[in-house]
Amino acid sequence: MNRPTKAMVLAAGLGTRLRPVTDSRPKALVEVGGRTLLEITLGRLRRFGITDVIVNAHHFADMIADYLRANHNFGLRVEISREETLLDTGGGLKKAAPFFLDSGDSENGEEGDEPFILHNVDVISTIDLGRMIEFHHERRALATLAVQRRESSRYLLFDQGLQLCGRQAGRDHQPEIARPSPCLEPLAFTGIHVISPRLLTKLTEAGAFSILAPYLRLAGEGEKILAFRADDCYWRDLGRPESLAQAARDLQEQGMEL
Repeated sequence: MNRPTKAMVLAAGLGTRLRPVTDSRPKALVEVGGRTLLEITLGRLRRFGITDVIVNAHHFADMIADYLRANHNFGLRVEISREETLLDTGGGLKKAAPFFLDSGDSENGEEGDEPFILHNVDVISTIDLGRMIEFHHERRALATLAVQRRESSRYLLFDQGLQLCGRQAGRDHQPEIARPSPCLEPLAFTGIHVISPRLLTKLTEAGAFSILAPYLRLAGEGEKILAFRADDCYWRDLGRPESLAQAARDLQEQGMEL
């Protein structure tokens, strides 16, 4: 099994929900428990064997670059993908595609299929990335999405085989179905993905777009976009000040290592 050595951290957002804190810094440099969100994310990736990371940046991009340089990239090889205009998750990944596609199989000169991790900077979790990677490999998935059974304002819909079939904005809204199935389970996405580089050549969308758009399109075409169940893991979105405060309490009370 080829273990991932590369990852992308999505850090280009404006962090509007965290204002006024993000009026003077990017959300990646907002702190929880005395550490920045970027440091926490990079630390977790490094512990799971990641050596090379690309971070997309827009809001206070120079501040992110200076911070990484001052901290010696936290022991990783790090590149910055600067976005003059926000490209959303899908557009940001497409812009960074050469970072993942340039390293083919050195023995036969062909493009390798070593997966990579895509991770939102504003989420923290205890999700076992190692188990998630094994799941991705065993099922030969194009993309694997860490999901949970919990309340959310938006859901992804999966069939009994854990294949992505659609999405739904709240339980009372009409679902968008890409792949019909008689039994669909709504699950909340965590913002953590394991992706085969084969996906990058299939991103036909242009400009700014959500990564969910190609996921749904490709799922409808029969590609394996699968759910990795992480129901029992700690997870928190840190997009709001109250979430930062709660996460700091959780870390202190539960003694979690992130």
